[in-house]
Amino acid sequence: MAKDKGKKAEKEYTNRGYSASDITILEGLEPVRKRPGMYIGTTGPDGLHHLVWEIFDNSRDEAMGGFANDVEVVLLPGNRIRVADNGRGIPVDTHKQTKVSALETIMTTLHAGGKFGGEGYKVSGGLHGVGSSVVNALSVFMKVEVHRDGGKFIQEYSRGKKKGSVKKIGASKLNGTIVVFEPDVEIFPDIKFEYSRIVNHLRQQAYLVNGMKVSVIDARTYEGPIKDDGVFFFRELNIDTPSMSFYFEGGLLSLVKFYNQTQKLIHKNIFYIEKKSNDYESVEIALQYVDDISSRIVPFANNIYNSEGGTHVTGFKTALTRTLNNYMRKSGLVKDSDENFTGDDVLEGLTAVISIKIKEVQFEGQTKAKLGTVEARGIVESAFGEGFEAFLEENPDDAKAIAGKVILAFRARKAAKAAKDSVLRKGALEGMTLPGKLADCQSRSAEESELFIVEGDSAGGTAKMGRDRRTQAILPLRGKILNIERARLDKMLASEQIKNLVVALGTAIGDTFEIAKLRYHKIIIATDADVDGAHIRTLLLTLLYRFFRPLIDGGHVYIAQPPLYKIKKGKEIFYSFSEEEKNKIVGDYAEIEGDEGAEDEVSEQDELEEEKEEDEGVKNPKIKSKNLKISIQRYKGLGEMNAEELWETTMDPSKRVLKQVAVEDAQEADKTFDILMGTDVPARKSFIQSNAKMANLDI
Repeated sequence: MAKDKGKKAEKEYTNRGYSASDITILEGLEPVRKRPGMYIGTTGPDGLHHLVWEIFDNSRDEAMGGFANDVEVVLLPGNRIRVADNGRGIPVDTHKQTKVSALETIMTTLHAGGKFGGEGYKVSGGLHGVGSSVVNALSVFMKVEVHRDGGKFIQEYSRGKKKGSVKKIGASKLNGTIVVFEPDVEIFPDIKFEYSRIVNHLRQQAYLVNGMKVSVIDARTYEGPIKDDGVFFFRELNIDTPSMSFYFEGGLLSLVKFYNQTQKLIHKNIFYIEKKSNDYESVEIALQYVDDISSRIVPFANNIYNSEGGTHVTGFKTALTRTLNNYMRKSGLVKDSDENFTGDDVLEGLTAVISIKIKEVQFEGQTKAKLGTVEARGIVESAFGEGFEAFLEENPDDAKAIAGKVILAFRARKAAKAAKDSVLRKGALEGMTLPGKLADCQSRSAEESELFIVEGDSAGGTAKMGRDRRTQAILPLRGKILNIERARLDKMLASEQIKNLVVALGTAIGDTFEIAKLRYHKIIIATDADVDGAHIRTLLLTLLYRFFRPLIDGGHVYIAQPPLYKIKKGKEIFYSFSEEEKNKIVGDYAEIEGDEGAEDEVSEQDELEEEKEEDEGVKNPKIKSKNLKISIQRYKGLGEMNAEELWETTMDPSKRVLKQVAVEDAQEADKTFDILMGTDVPARKSFIQSNAKMANLDI
C-alpha cells in the first residue's frame, strides 16, 4: 500500500505545473521576434547586416531571372536602409488563400513567397520564404513601394504588423520595388551598418550576375534635406555622398582576377568553365594558382555565399585531386609507384570560385552558410573534372606550371611532416615537455584557464608575480616572432618562439590540429602600447589566423587593453585607457602649466619625488591646480608597471578590458594579411598610403 502511494505521489510531482495552459502559441511573426537567432544567426553585427542581404537577395533573384538589371542600396540617416530594383514589382493583387494583397502576405507571413514552385522563379537564393517577413518582424519601421500594372502602391509596417492596407497612391510607368526598413533597437543592441562591409558583399554579388548593375550610396552623414518621394532610384537626387557602382561582364573570371590582383601568378591563363544541363541550371567555376602557401576557395549556391562550404566544394576538391594525379602520371611527371598527391598538395596557392545554380537547393540553416544538396557533389565533380582535364591538355605551359607548384607543395609537406614529428612527438603535449619560460597555471580545467602571451622577460616577470596562479599562465616572448605569412611548417617549427607557443597551446598544428586539446580557453595577447608592440601583436595574429583559425572562430583569442596613463591626484589614483579619458580626468581638476591664473605650489618634497620619477624613466609633465598637484605617468610597456598595478588594470577578470578577436569577412581578412605581411611591397605601400588617415598613431 505504501508502495502504491509512492507511485501516486511521484506521478503527481511529475505532472505538477505542466498543463495545456503552459503551451504558448506564437502567431504571425512573433516567433521571429522571440527567437531571432533561429532566422538570422545572431543579433550582433552579422545578423544586422544579414537583414540587408535578405532584402537585396530578393532584388538579385529578379536579376538572375532576367527581370531586372539595376539594384541600388542606400544607407539613410536614422539607421534606415533603402533597397530599390527595376524588376517586375511584388504582386499587389489579392491572394486567393489569405484573401489579402499578395504584398501583405509576403511581408507578414512566414514561408510565403514566389520560390516554392510555379513559374515565379526558375532559380533563386531564397527558398524558405521567410526573408522579407523576417526583416519586417525585426524592424521598427518598414515601407514597401511597388511600381507595376501602371500604378504606384505602398504599405507600411512596424515590428511585423501592417499599419494599414495596401494603397494605390498614383500612376506610374515604371516597374520595380523599393523597400525601406529600420532595424528595431529592442532586437539589435548596437545598430551600426558598415559601408565597407556592404560594398564588399555587393561587389561580390555583381560579379555573379552578368548584366546586373549594383550601386551602393552612403547618405548617413548628409546634413541637407533628403526627400526621396517621387524618385525611384535615390541617385536621381544628385546628392553629394559617398557611392560606388559595380557592373562586370567577365563574371567569375573578373572575380578571380580581383582576388589575385596583389599576388604573383603561377600561370597566365585562368581556367573557366560554365556548363548547363536539364538536370540543373548551371555550374560555373574559375581558378588560378598563385605563389602562396594558403588557398582561397569561394563557393556560391544560387548566388548565396556559403562560408562553410558544402557538397559542391567536396565535389570540386575530389575532382581537382583526381584530375591532377591522373595528369601527372599520364604526362610522366611522376611514376606510377610514387605516392599520390593529397588535397593539401593540390590546394596550396589555389584561388577558385565555384558557383552552382540548381532548382531544388538545400542549405543547412536559414543563414545558408553551408550547401546540403546531395546531388550538387556529383554535378560539380563531373562538370569540373571533364573541363579541367581538357584545360590541362590544351594549355601545356599552364599545366606544367601548375604541376610544378603541386610537386613543390608535396615535397614541402613531406619535409614539414618530418620536422613536425620531431617536435610534436608522442607525449610532448601532455605536460611533460612544456616550455621552460612558461609559468603554467595550477588548474587543469581548460574552461577556466588563461594564457597571457606577453612581450619580453621584464613584462613576463611582472605578470608572473601579479597573476592568479590558479587560472592564469604566462608565456613571455623574446622579441618578434617569425613572419609566417610565406613560411612553411618546417621553417616555422624551427623557430624556438613558435615551437614554445605550439607546445603551450596543446592543440598541435597542421593536419594533426585538435581544438579539443586546447589547454587554455582564453588566449590573451598582451603587448606594449608602442610600434614594436603593435608589430608583435600583428605577427601573432597572423600566426593564429593562418594556422590556428579555429581558435579565433571559437572566440578563444583576446587582446589585452592595459592603461595608457596612471594619474595621481593627491592620494587618489586613476587609470585611463585613452587620451579622451585622461583629458576628462585631468580637465575636471587641473590647469596645465602655462595657463593664465595657474600658480606653482610645488613643494621641495614634491620636486624630489618628481626627480626620482624622472630618474626611473617616468614621463611626468608638471600639472598643477591651486590646491592639488597632479602627476601623469605614461605607460609605454607592461614592464613599467609593478605586479599590483598590472593585476589591477590588465589581469583582474573583474576589472580588466579584453577585446575579443573575430573575423567578420574572411575573404577581406585573407586579402589584408596577404598585403600587410606578404612580399608585395608596392601593394603594401599603396595600402598604407590609402589607409594612413585612419591609423591611431602614438608617437
